[in-house]
Amino acid sequence: MEDGVLKEGFLVKRGHIVHNWKARWFILRQNTLLYYKLEGGRKVTPPKGRILLDGCTITCPCLEYENRPLLIKLKTQTSTEYFLEACSREERDAWAFEITGAIHAGQPGKVQQLHILKNSFKLPPHISLHRIVDKMHDSSGGIRPSPNMEQGSTYKKTFIGSSLVDWLISNSFSANRLEAVTLASMLMEENFLRPVGVRSMGAIRSGDLAEQFLDDSTALYTFAESYKRKISSKEDISLSTVELSGAVVKQGYLVKQGHKRKNWKVRRFVLRKDPAFLHYYDPSKEENRPVGGFSLRGSLVSALEDNGVPTGVKGNVQGNLFKVITKDDTHYYIQASSRAERTEWIEAIKKLT
Repeated sequence: MEDGVLKEGFLVKRGHIVHNWKARWFILRQNTLLYYKLEGGRKVTPPKGRILLDGCTITCPCLEYENRPLLIKLKTQTSTEYFLEACSREERDAWAFEITGAIHAGQPGKVQQLHILKNSFKLPPHISLHRIVDKMHDSSGGIRPSPNMEQGSTYKKTFIGSSLVDWLISNSFSANRLEAVTLASMLMEENFLRPVGVRSMGAIRSGDLAEQFLDDSTALYTFAESYKRKISSKEDISLSTVELSGAVVKQGYLVKQGHKRKNWKVRRFVLRKDPAFLHYYDPSKEENRPVGGFSLRGSLVSALEDNGVPTGVKGNVQGNLFKVITKDDTHYYIQASSRAERTEWIEAIKKLT
């Protein structure tokens, strides 16, 4: 990283005038968050815009967009609102923590307080579980169950663990994620919630209350009175359902060269195992469906030279590139944001080929 850079990477930003969503390269400095447009796999200078952090307020988790659960909301002193989406809950929380620290950089006591809060454990007194459950059922601001899939089985009227944790924090029932996990475990113990599927059922066997509920995007839960399960028969499972049924091993934003026009675009890549597939999503779209993907069985993955433009790559795109060749000899050219990130992706993919 350059001097003075606290964090950098891709986030998906909502436009100000037309509320479309576009991937931008963000650089966080002590008092400013800069964002850059990307062309041909390179960030275009000068920056497309800047967010002054002095006097900013941050909301995380932000649940204002139902189909975008991984948002951070920033509101400046002039009441300008910025909505930024990360590729995973862990990445969103890492950005939120660093941005909050930058906002309060001139207040050492506040920064120390943030570090204590990050690892604190304190349940609010006199919690009314009935009030929480009533609010969860609220049609406008509550939890909205939907069909979710785990290991080839579809479970109706369920929600994921990390979404409930986000909701409890957003509605001020909990101050941090550890507190929200404990509260969710209490809701299960009192039979307001039920675990659904292998992942969440396995956690119930843990003796520690704080570990019975999983703050996880693969663990499923439901309201106790609405528990329904539908097992898809093997004949009914479509190819895409099988592809997407594997456990998520790694995910993140990478830049990919298109097959036809050979232009470079930011995509959210998701690596799954059992079965081994690599899918990519268009982060500007709201629907959570892959725009492409391929089986990793029999695939080859390798780093490309950082000197000059490698063969097969169009445009002046250099550095941190790697290539995946599928079993049917389709070539995918992908760019990571750093050499370390490229190495991580190559090693993760190699384990599944």
